[in-house]
This record gives sequence, C-alpha cells and structure tokens, in this order.
Amino acid sequence: MQTIVARGYLPGEAGYRRLSVALFAAGMATFAMLYSTQALLPELARVFRVSSSQSAFSVSFATMGLGVALLIAGPASEVLGRTRLMRWSVAAAAGIAVLCAIAPTWQTLLALRGLQGIAMAGLPAVAMAYLREEVHPDSHARASGLYIAGTAVGGMTGRLVAGGLADLGGWRVAMSGIAVLGVVCAVLVARLLPDSRNFVRSTGNRQTLRVLRDPALLALYGVAATAMGAFVAVYNATGFRLAEAPYGLGPGLAGLVFGVYLVGSAASALAGRLADTYGRRAVVPVGCLVTLAGVGFTLAGPLPLVVAGLAVMTAGFFAVHGVASGWVAVRAHAGGGGTGQAASFYLFAFYLGSSVFGGLAGTAWTHAAWPGVVAEAGTLLLITLLLALLLRRSAKLAG
Repeated sequence: MQTIVARGYLPGEAGYRRLSVALFAAGMATFAMLYSTQALLPELARVFRVSSSQSAFSVSFATMGLGVALLIAGPASEVLGRTRLMRWSVAAAAGIAVLCAIAPTWQTLLALRGLQGIAMAGLPAVAMAYLREEVHPDSHARASGLYIAGTAVGGMTGRLVAGGLADLGGWRVAMSGIAVLGVVCAVLVARLLPDSRNFVRSTGNRQTLRVLRDPALLALYGVAATAMGAFVAVYNATGFRLAEAPYGLGPGLAGLVFGVYLVGSAASALAGRLADTYGRRAVVPVGCLVTLAGVGFTLAGPLPLVVAGLAVMTAGFFAVHGVASGWVAVRAHAGGGGTGQAASFYLFAFYLGSSVFGGLAGTAWTHAAWPGVVAEAGTLLLITLLLALLLRRSAKLAG
C-alpha cells in the first residue's frame, strides 16, 4: 500500500494555484457542456419539431448518463487514480461536444448527449475526493467552494454563449462555440492539474456499504437530489416563460438571464469560507432558506423582479451545493474512507434529481404555467430544508 507523505497544498503555494486553476477550468468546461442546450430548448423544439417536454430531454439525457456513470467512475477512481480519470473525462466530453454540433437528427443528438454525460462523469466523481487528499485540511471548504464556483461560471457561460451564438447562427453555431470552450479547458487541465501525491488505492467494497448506511451521508444525498431538482426545474422552464408574452425574448436575450450565475459563483466561495468559520451544519439550512425565498420571488411579474428572484435562488443553491458536496468527502473520510464512493453517490442523487425533476418541469409548465413550476420547486426545497435540519442532529464525525 502507498504511504501518504505529502503535506496538503495551502493557499499561496504554486501547487495550490495550479490545482485551483485546473479544477476551475475543468468545472467550467464540464458544466458549460452539460447545460449548453438549456438555453436552446425553445430553438431545439422549433427546429426539430418536438414539444417543450421533449426538448428538455437534451438536458435530461446528459444528466442521466452522467448520473449512471458516476456509480462506476467513483469506485473506479479508487483503483485507477484521480488525475488520470479527470483529464480523460474533460477531453472525451469536449470531443463529443464537437460531434453534437453536427448531429444530423434529434435522435442522434440525444444519443450523443447521453454519451457526453457518461464521458463527463470522471471529473465530478472524484474532484472532491482529490481535493480532500491534496489540499491541507484547513483549506478544504475554501478549495471546494472555489471548484463549485467554477461549475457555476461554467453553467452561466454555457447558457450565455449558447444563447448568444444561437441568435447569430442557430443551434449548431451555438454548440460549436461550446465545443471550442471545452477543448481549450481540456488542454488547461492536461497541462496544469498536479498529479496525486496522497492517493491510496482501495478495492472499496466494505467502504461502499458503509457510505450507504451512514444516515448523515444518506441525508446529504437527499439534499443533492431535491435541491438540484428544484434548481434545474426552474431554469428549464425559464426559457419558455421568457419566450412568451409579456416578455417575448429570443434565445440571446433570454440567455442573458443566466448571468446571475456569477452570484452563484460568489456565493459558493463565500459559503465555503463561512463553513470553515461557523461549521457546515449552520450554513446549509440558511442556504436552503435563501433558495426557497428566491424561488418564491420569481412569481413577480416585472422582468427585473424575476431576474432578482433567480439571482437569490442561484446564490442559495450554490451555497448549499458547495458546502454539502465538500461535506460528503470530509465525512466519508472521517468515518473510515470511501470518499470516492461517497462523492459518486452524492452526485448520482444530484443528477438523478436533475433528470427526473428537471424533466417534470416541462409537464408542470404545460399544465399550470409558472405557478406550477414554482409549486414543484418549492415542495422539493422544503424537503431539502427538512433534511438540512436533520443533519444538524446527526452524530458529528466531521462538519
């Protein structure tokens, strides 16, 4: 067995800077590609002559492929190693992004999106475990928040770039732009991401059972599914809402709404620092309340108020996710290992919630318009809050 000898990277060190830039770029590319079609849903529905619910499959197929592959990628990383898997994951996803831009039919596009989701799994499956192993314990929450900030910027960039380019040249030009971004970030990850110094190979069978029996970890998986389900449901329906009266916005202008993801990026980094100071148990419930308040605020009619509500919701969601995802890796390690498996189960729940509840947003929109979407998201977030409050009473191994 490999012996752990290296001290974790601290802020200010060259290794920490390289690690931070590489994971920020990896998170940005992965989430830009993953949600690139969300800003294009009305355009895809028009071009391919499918319904609003069917157009959402372009997001759901990718997230479902990612979620299923996470169950393999996490345990595999315990044997194969972290850095190799992350580098190849970003590179493969970028290659498939190129193919998505030239997909000849709707069925081909959906198949490629499913494959792209599978290819992406190597990064989110192990990023938190990698950070737990390579970063000094005093900076775990901060580093996790920075990585999640990268995913927030990626989600924003993918939607903004896709929406803007779709106005200029249609959905193929939009997808081509996202593919170029993915390739550039894949090169950065390959060149900058430091090799693992503290990784220990493990078969992980006993650890896998343990991370499925810990009540606190199970609650964190539930937080992932319900919070992400609510978040994606709102954003999946936002494009259709803004395309209709009284707003009547095209993909480019509607895509500008996703600029509020910058708020999510800042909120994730801030929540990480607050968690280092006040503890994860205090930060997660507050983040849930903020998210719920933001969703309720979107019921307002004027566009500025709708955007403000989305900004508040986004800030709260990324605070919850940034802290909860790092908490999973830390708690699993404190309980005896299995950080890769625990991170995989967390993210499986995360993307399962995205696929199922995000897909249901189309049905909610069709039958009850925006109030129906808010009702779906609000119900899910109340469950998230309940789970967060239960976590405050769980046995304290870490956080």
